[in-house]
Amino acid sequence: MTLAQWLPFAIASAILVAIPGPTVLLVVSYALGHGRKYALATTVGVALGDLTAMTASMLGLGVVLAASAELFMAVKWIGAAYLFYLGVKLWRAPFVDTDAVKPAGELRTSRIMAHAYAVTTLNPKSIIFFVAFVPQFVDPHAASVSQIAILEATFVGIAAANAFAYALLASGARRAIRKTSVQRAVNRTGGALLMGAGVFAAAWKRAA
Repeated sequence: MTLAQWLPFAIASAILVAIPGPTVLLVVSYALGHGRKYALATTVGVALGDLTAMTASMLGLGVVLAASAELFMAVKWIGAAYLFYLGVKLWRAPFVDTDAVKPAGELRTSRIMAHAYAVTTLNPKSIIFFVAFVPQFVDPHAASVSQIAILEATFVGIAAANAFAYALLASGARRAIRKTSVQRAVNRTGGALLMGAGVFAAAWKRAA
């Protein structure tokens, strides 16, 4: 793969992932509510989720989703319901004292990572988008497997860096927040946005 092929893909990917969506909202919400340690967990979850979605797309799942209205609707509703569920949980989350000592529960970290992974993976729009987007940068006259591997690694790396940057910004803002009322407002705002994202995902229709 030449630089002339790779660079436009990298630029387009960076622009794409920088636009806040359900995944970014989740990363920011967990960073604000739980701090940098959990922000790292969400970043890993996002990276694994993007890798899964892109790999599934390249293996043909995107074609299946595009062709099967029933399967598309099932995946869409599962993803939308999960987003709404996370929004409700965040809305109802209790105030977390930023000065208090937090347990280093590995299970909690695993759960947050799993949440980020599920939100990123269970997005049929992303799977279909990858099917339409990635082939535009693949040279049909060269080995496709190696090209796709490079493009996947590029996108996942950019997406992970973007999520981590959002997480660092949010966790930095969290340290400046001390009032219970402010943290409650942040939780409820983030929860409302996630619930809204779930409703939007459920209402989104496939392009004909």
